[in-house]
Amino acid sequence: MKSVLESVKNQIILAIRQAAEKARAEGKLDYEALPEYILEVPREKEHGDFATNIAMLLARQAKMQPRQVAEMINSYIEPQGAWVDRIEIAGPGFINFYLNSDWVYEVLPRIEDQGDRYGNSDAGQGKKVQVEFVSANPTGLLHMGNARGAALGDTMANLLQAAGFAVTREFYINDAGNQIENLGKSMEARYLQQHGRDVVFPEDGYHGQDIIDTVKRLIERDGDKYLVMEPSLRREIMIQYALEEKLQAIKNTLKEFGVEYDVWFSEQSLHDSGALDAVLDDLQSRGYIYENEGALWFKTTEFGDEKDEVVVRSNGVPTYFAADIAYHKNKFDRGFAWVINIWGADHHGHVKRLKGAMKALGYDPDCLDIVIMQLVRLFKGGEIIRMSKRSGEFVTLEDLMAEVGRDAARYFFVMRSADSHLDFDMDLAKSQSAENPVYYIQYAHARICSIFRQLQEKGGTVPAAGECNLKLLKEPAELELIRKMVDFPHEVAEAAVNLEPHRIARYAHELAGLFHVFYNSHRVISDRLELQNARLVLVKCVQTVVRRALHLMGLTAPESM
Repeated sequence: MKSVLESVKNQIILAIRQAAEKARAEGKLDYEALPEYILEVPREKEHGDFATNIAMLLARQAKMQPRQVAEMINSYIEPQGAWVDRIEIAGPGFINFYLNSDWVYEVLPRIEDQGDRYGNSDAGQGKKVQVEFVSANPTGLLHMGNARGAALGDTMANLLQAAGFAVTREFYINDAGNQIENLGKSMEARYLQQHGRDVVFPEDGYHGQDIIDTVKRLIERDGDKYLVMEPSLRREIMIQYALEEKLQAIKNTLKEFGVEYDVWFSEQSLHDSGALDAVLDDLQSRGYIYENEGALWFKTTEFGDEKDEVVVRSNGVPTYFAADIAYHKNKFDRGFAWVINIWGADHHGHVKRLKGAMKALGYDPDCLDIVIMQLVRLFKGGEIIRMSKRSGEFVTLEDLMAEVGRDAARYFFVMRSADSHLDFDMDLAKSQSAENPVYYIQYAHARICSIFRQLQEKGGTVPAAGECNLKLLKEPAELELIRKMVDFPHEVAEAAVNLEPHRIARYAHELAGLFHVFYNSHRVISDRLELQNARLVLVKCVQTVVRRALHLMGLTAPESM
């Protein structure tokens, strides 16, 4: 689906090429082939709606000054149907195009026709993309870092789908390794304590109340039958029970947060299938693994890392890094052309070595993108809420949703770039005021719904765009709204390919702001029927785009507030 802006741009590009070819055919310009010129939106509005650098690039071939080339091309340009009002030559030879206002009206019938598909594009051309996010250890509850990753990852996936990519959402279950052993030890200690045994809680154990609650449910089901059981078997059974319960809790919480996965991938499956051993053998045969002090090391320094990394400890146990290599090999072997991970800031040092491992295995490391997200600080009553996962004292995603609601939580996590720290003001997120960006955007949608309810009460309906004189929409506030909606498909595509969901949060806020300005200055339902009909089409389109932006972020579009 081409946007109106793309259509206008393509027509101007065609007009430029035809002008240059006509000038050459008439002997006015001498060149062998047109260079790869660009047509872009200038930073400064006074430089027009579009500008091209073709004259500067063509000057050497034509043996003319760039401004002369620009003037020659300009004299042959016939931008038929491109809504060009005037063309000016600027600076060293830029050709600036100024459009008349008529072109913007083309977007309204298009939004009406496409509805909730407006903003979609074929930028991705069906390319297979995997977005792996959250992937929390199934040893406890979801915290703020997990929550931010969930909102970012799900919104990215939505945007990539809208931009024409074939997207798979995946959760990597860390159900192997030290954290699982510590889970078993924690469960065992709490189980024995619940039965009056005086045991020391493991130093690396999980201290949260949720572990105690899980143990109580296990006792409720099975009683004291594990007291006399051999410890290793007891821990194995408790690990299995806790993993099933914790993983189900994670699934339930994420579903409540609006996130559902296509694949839940078990780390343990890499061990059981032999995939982990196979990838280590492969790397060793390629000369990237060596032995030192009884451990196996991967030569990460060959890929820009500061030091080599252990993949198998001296006790024969593979590291998390080894499992990660096997997992990412598995991703590429499943046919994903683009693999995207969302990690916390504490994993920053892991990026180079993982990309290096993929290169060592023969995959293109540029096809692996790792988005590092910074920390979240929660504020309430102007004070920072201190959190410690080790002590079990932290605000969970469930707590946050109960406090501020799903929509506010998701928007606040998405509204800043992933690589920037986020200060989450819980009081602001709950407030019903223009200062709360979520309320501000959703209120725009609700206001439009209110307009349509008033219209219905009067027995009126929203006409089709083709039945209206849209050129009656001449007020600056009206034209600003239309121009903003023209940008939406471009914003969606850019947010998708650059993995920048905050762009949609910003866009939705800006569009809502333009609508509120319009609403406060102009009546939609009035006794001027022609103008009323044009404005009804306008606000219907605004409603569609606001709703679409909200849905891309996983938010609801309320009809009343």
